[in-house]
Amino acid sequence: MNIYFENGKILTKNGGYIFDKDFFGKEVIKNKINLKFAEKEITIINIIPHENSFEKNDIRNLLSVMKTEDLNIISRARHMLEWDYSHKFCGICGKKLNEYNIKQNNKVCPECGYIHYPKMAPAIIVGITKGDKILLAHNVNFKNNVYSLIAGFVEPGEKLEETVRREVGEEVGIKVKNIKYFSSQPWPFPDSMMIGFTAEWESGDIKPDGVEIADAGWYEVSKLPNLPLNGSIARRIINFIFEGKMVGKNE
Repeated sequence: MNIYFENGKILTKNGGYIFDKDFFGKEVIKNKINLKFAEKEITIINIIPHENSFEKNDIRNLLSVMKTEDLNIISRARHMLEWDYSHKFCGICGKKLNEYNIKQNNKVCPECGYIHYPKMAPAIIVGITKGDKILLAHNVNFKNNVYSLIAGFVEPGEKLEETVRREVGEEVGIKVKNIKYFSSQPWPFPDSMMIGFTAEWESGDIKPDGVEIADAGWYEVSKLPNLPLNGSIARRIINFIFEGKMVGKNE
């Protein structure tokens, strides 16, 4: 069985994304890798852009409509496909790596023996409250004037709570307290894990850094801006904070 991707987007037909036959020849295949899901081996194939009859879907747009099991499969497939493509050669000696070992979940260098495992970049995302309001920020890379939560990558040697404090301080200039773990979500764009938290304002005035954050403010449930899609961990944290009340607009 096969799953197809093109430029990071999953290809579907009639709503389906797993296929029993080969649709593309070697001339359009960029790379492929065999993975195992629920004891079934599936070939994940990355093709070069060209005219075809498939629908091209951004995984982000599927978050609110697909089952969790399907999203887990797609997320792992996208992550592993990107890792396979970007890890063709050994970073130690430069030799071409062996093919992916599905049982050991790695690639081994035939020259120096170094074992390469798939890497994941952890990132925090935090919903900050001040009384009955939530801090929402507009990142310069967001489209459709969407406002979301503060997020950022974990640096080497940091505890997750330290990352929360640092990112919040760097991006909007405030201090937070009562940091609590919420949930997590694979984020294969291309290889992240979003680790969600809630926290409370402690001190300071909001001062967007002007580099990543263009605007930020405190919002109450009746006056929310455009929010992230349902299904994303950002939206789940926002919904949780407002306890299931009618929350904002989808973008």
